Amino acid sequence: MIYFLYGEDSYRSKIKLNEIIQGYKKVHKSGLNLIYFDAKKKELKELTDIFRSASMFAEKKLIILKNLFNNSKFQEDFLSSLDGPALGGKDIIAVFEEGSVDQRTKIFKSLQKNAKCQEFKFLQPAMIKKWILSEFEKNNAKIDPFAQELLLSFVGNNLWQMSNEIKKLSNYKKGEIIKKEDVVLLVRPNIENDIFKTIDALASKNKKQAISLLHQHIVRGDNCHYLFSMISFQFKNLLIIKELIEAKNSYPDITKKSGLHPFVVKKNFYICNQFSISQLKKIYQKIFQVDFDIKTGKVDPETALDLLVSWI
Repeated sequence: MIYFLYGEDSYRSKIKLNEIIQGYKKVHKSGLNLIYFDAKKKELKELTDIFRSASMFAEKKLIILKNLFNNSKFQEDFLSSLDGPALGGKDIIAVFEEGSVDQRTKIFKSLQKNAKCQEFKFLQPAMIKKWILSEFEKNNAKIDPFAQELLLSFVGNNLWQMSNEIKKLSNYKKGEIIKKEDVVLLVRPNIENDIFKTIDALASKNKKQAISLLHQHIVRGDNCHYLFSMISFQFKNLLIIKELIEAKNSYPDITKKSGLHPFVVKKNFYICNQFSISQLKKIYQKIFQVDFDIKTGKVDPETALDLLVSWI
């Protein structure tokens, strides 16, 4: 049997992998035939040798196979095995890929045909809210709706961070309902998520909100140079994506040619439509000029941020 777990939400895919491992351990108590195999720098023969070797206590083997999509030669040999005799026989393979994979490849299509597949996409906001409530329930805690909205705006869809914040808030309140002020006190906003919201506000011509979001970070002591670099990074991504859109590239081609994470492309795709290519070029040139002014001491970073937002 082959399982295939993949997708941009590495938190939930890892939880699913752990469920498979724990289910295996319940039946095969020794755990001696649970094997982790990294395909990145290995050959298929090393994997088949594991299957051919005798199992301790006549147990099934569980092979956790990682980085299959990072070794083209291994992929080719693995494909031949899938098309031939059942790879592993009665044993179990869990193909685990952290992040998105190229769904146009032969190996992906073959796994879709031969394995039990599960893709883990980032949860939409409505589903994240349900997930947050269930996680608080597991921690014997409750959160009021206003605090939940704020927590989601601070953390976004990073379930690794969200899980840690939920545990922190639950331990802090010890059975009492978590309020908005508790989130403000204990949870540090995700800068990248807030910078994206800042640029979204600028695209919507809401400069007041954009400045407010930036000043929240400044008040918390975040470095102005870092905030500026994040704005520069986001507009650079917008310009790259916009140029590829203008060149009539398809969405999959934009992801491939830009070298950006699919989630980054997805988030910025809509905002690109709010700017023309000439506007983005002028903004990026302005960012370059402001950066030079900061480095040469002509303007302090906090003032530069305000001026840049006002100019855009």
